[in-house]
Amino acid sequence: MGLWLVLCGVQALAQVRAPSVVFLNPGHSDEPFWREYSRYMQDAAHDLGLELRVLYGERDPARMLGNAHEVLRGDHPDYLIFTNEQFQAPALLRLLEGSDIRLFALHNTLTPEQQALVGGSRERHGNWLGSLVPNDEEAGYLMGRELIALSEGRPAELLAFSGVKQTPSSELRLAGLHRALAEAPHVRLVQAVHGEWQQQRAYEQAASLLPRYPDVSLIWAANDEMAFGVMRAAGELGRALRYAALNNSERALQARIDGRIEVLAAGHFLLGACALVMLNDHARGFDFIERGGKDQVAHLLRLIDRAQARTLLERLSRAEIGMDFRRFSSELQPKQQRYDCSVARLLD
Repeated sequence: MGLWLVLCGVQALAQVRAPSVVFLNPGHSDEPFWREYSRYMQDAAHDLGLELRVLYGERDPARMLGNAHEVLRGDHPDYLIFTNEQFQAPALLRLLEGSDIRLFALHNTLTPEQQALVGGSRERHGNWLGSLVPNDEEAGYLMGRELIALSEGRPAELLAFSGVKQTPSSELRLAGLHRALAEAPHVRLVQAVHGEWQQQRAYEQAASLLPRYPDVSLIWAANDEMAFGVMRAAGELGRALRYAALNNSERALQARIDGRIEVLAAGHFLLGACALVMLNDHARGFDFIERGGKDQVAHLLRLIDRAQARTLLERLSRAEIGMDFRRFSSELQPKQQRYDCSVARLLD
């Protein structure tokens, strides 16, 4: 009887112990986007009862791998979330192969070419459970289509600023732009450069390129920082340009309200929080493979108008954004067929 009680107590303790998660954040610890991205994940972890630890990679491949080594040396978490920033995912998978840590790719997963070499989730690397990425190609297409529409059917020239070259989200957003351009032969892409997500880099590029292309009127930027860098250069050169950008920073939302950015996509800041919902369900026996598959695309990115930008700016300025992430859980909604962790709930 005594042994039975001990076993029951151990089982009960295991059931109530909060699942632990480590997020290998690829960004700088003082980088607004990735810092806020982690903040929303912490909000979700609090709602769900998860233990979340965030390690910043500082956009340094060696630091990213070093953080993974640190995780292996310490107490192993139940789950580790990684990105394929600068195509580092295969090295992370090899490092963590055979460990008891379950892995999940977020924001950027392995490219088809990488998966052809190392396998997909739940294949060669059995502890790699799956992935969740945003609709980057669709976002790039929608931004491009709306920016092109500003030309009102007249011939126009467009200059594009993509992100880091070896990053899937950067490549996918640019692919979306090319799809939009294929539908609009009257708009000519004069050049696409890699601004590496950085305002200063885009400023330097724009200061050089805009005098070379005096007829450019449209600027497509894969994030807000690069758009602001181009704006600075254009202002110094006395150029009036029209902008499409992507992000949800306070500055970007205000620029959409003011009309300085006329096309803005936002919404992917909730992606990490959505991933925690999926992993929390998995820990409790609700495998997300049965609710949308092991590798999922979240259609979070969407174009927002001025009114929606005002609403989002007000909601995101609060200490708590007012979203209970438990409402998306299959544990609480066992009949749901797919996850619907949508930014639309913040725009109501």
